[in-house]
Amino acid sequence: MNNLVSALSTSSSNRPEWPLVQPGPSVKMPTIKVKPSSNASGYQTCVILPDMQIGYFRARNGELEATHDEHAIEMALAITKSLNPDMIVLVGDNLDFPEFGKYRLSSAYALTTQASIDRATTLGAQLRTYAPNAKIVWLAGNHEERLVNFVLDNAKAAFGIRKGNTPESWPVLSIPYLCRFDDYGIHYVPGYPAGQFWINERLRVIHGTKVRSNGSTAHAYLNTEKTSVLYGHIHRREWAERSRDDWDGAKTIMAASPGTLARCDGTVPSTKGSIDLDGRPMTIVEDWQQGIGIVTFEPGDGAFWYEQVPFHNGSAFFRGKFYNAEKKES
Repeated sequence: MNNLVSALSTSSSNRPEWPLVQPGPSVKMPTIKVKPSSNASGYQTCVILPDMQIGYFRARNGELEATHDEHAIEMALAITKSLNPDMIVLVGDNLDFPEFGKYRLSSAYALTTQASIDRATTLGAQLRTYAPNAKIVWLAGNHEERLVNFVLDNAKAAFGIRKGNTPESWPVLSIPYLCRFDDYGIHYVPGYPAGQFWINERLRVIHGTKVRSNGSTAHAYLNTEKTSVLYGHIHRREWAERSRDDWDGAKTIMAASPGTLARCDGTVPSTKGSIDLDGRPMTIVEDWQQGIGIVTFEPGDGAFWYEQVPFHNGSAFFRGKFYNAEKKES
């Protein structure tokens, strides 16, 4: 026992020379010096609307049922109206055109192209009404190109035909002509996959050609792109960034997909699509997510800020407001 007491009773010379851990100091909170500015002059707003896949099939009662999601489109239009943006960019595949597509179709999808053209025309009118001063850009996706390819493959003599004595007009068998883009001041960018639109000198929008699983499509773009890019095509919400050393220091670029505004339940013909014995699409779960994108940017070689706006079960929450397809906005 005496030896144990002696071992525990070490002299002060054997103790650590540094002080024991002490409580933190009493803190008086400093004033935050960074404050938001109400002066947003010089900044502009762009709304990114991804793949809508506007199309129809006939239900058992013979009525047309949409393959696009009208509730999602309504929310996208409500948010667009609230922002009154300077730009709207539709990334492509906003018309599905299943009758011209590669997937095996039942008769339920037959004779629905005119209804799709009518709905897309109405969409153009809605966008112009809710954003009267915006520059509206519609990129051709691979689904818009289905109409071009169908004409080339089956009626080549009709390709490029225009109204008489109007050489500068759109071909009559083209989307901008059929959907009255000139009436609504919509700029159409043809030529998938080459078509692109630059929001400013640091950010461009494409429809896209890359498809990767497990959320890695964004990284596939980051491996090849020199500037930031927004893309569609995959119908999934993705966002990734990468920083690299450049000649003038660190440079960060991003790649992002806002998702889709189509239905995600199997009604859009795809590799996973199935039909019942009456030829109607069966319910499946596509690995797709709905949403839109918002870009606040400085023109020219300026900065930009990207926001994802996810849609969940017919509702969205954006900048302190709740949007619902039934209630519109509260």
